Amino acid sequence: MTQVVGILGGMGPAAGADFVRLFVDACARRMRARGETVRDQGFPEHWLAQVPVPDRSGALESEGLGAHQPLEPMLQALGRLAALGSRAVAIACNTAHAWHATLQERFPQVEVLHVAREVSAHLAAQGVRDVALMATEGTYRIGLYEQAMADAGMACHLPLAEERRMLMRGIYDGVKAGDMPLAQACFSEVALQLARRHGSVAIVMGCTEIPLGLEGSASVGGLRLVDPAQVLASALAARAYDGVSAPAPRVLA
Repeated sequence: MTQVVGILGGMGPAAGADFVRLFVDACARRMRARGETVRDQGFPEHWLAQVPVPDRSGALESEGLGAHQPLEPMLQALGRLAALGSRAVAIACNTAHAWHATLQERFPQVEVLHVAREVSAHLAAQGVRDVALMATEGTYRIGLYEQAMADAGMACHLPLAEERRMLMRGIYDGVKAGDMPLAQACFSEVALQLARRHGSVAIVMGCTEIPLGLEGSASVGGLRLVDPAQVLASALAARAYDGVSAPAPRVLA
């Protein structure tokens, strides 16, 4: 018996769609691990809400209420997922976790998974003690991963100011604008700089656009890259099949 789960996407839509792929892959792995044949009827009921959500990093830099704030559309989407019977929901955006506490408080009947806590627990279980974080300015601003990593006993290294700007360019002018060569160049450069400074740390790709932009990049083939979306998708699959969290697959390359 499985339970209904949901995915809150739209931030951006390509990342939300890719999260569904990761979730389906995670479900197939769980079926195989349970000794079951992978078949259409074995996948849990899952719903994707792709809604237009104002820019999260931009909202965190501005004060006050207004149409530029992402909370209201996220609440509406989560309400729809809850109405469809979703018992657990994953947010397919790292920066959007700035509003995680409010989303969880407003919908206590739904478990809203927390990406940084899932990733931190996953890496700590593998014995990782040092990580470097590639993310948006909004994610750095709220300390999303730094606190979760510290709670799990890990040190979290951050890029320099110019490297952060390069990441934002790769996200906005690259992936979100459809310029994948630009995205790959920006993300690869930052990842390589982090590896040069900090050694063989696990590099957390803490924005759902970053793995999309780095896909197929030979220059980072030897780095230990962690895709939080993959870890989160595995956690959501665990909720769908077991109702509880379970170890995610190794994602260090």
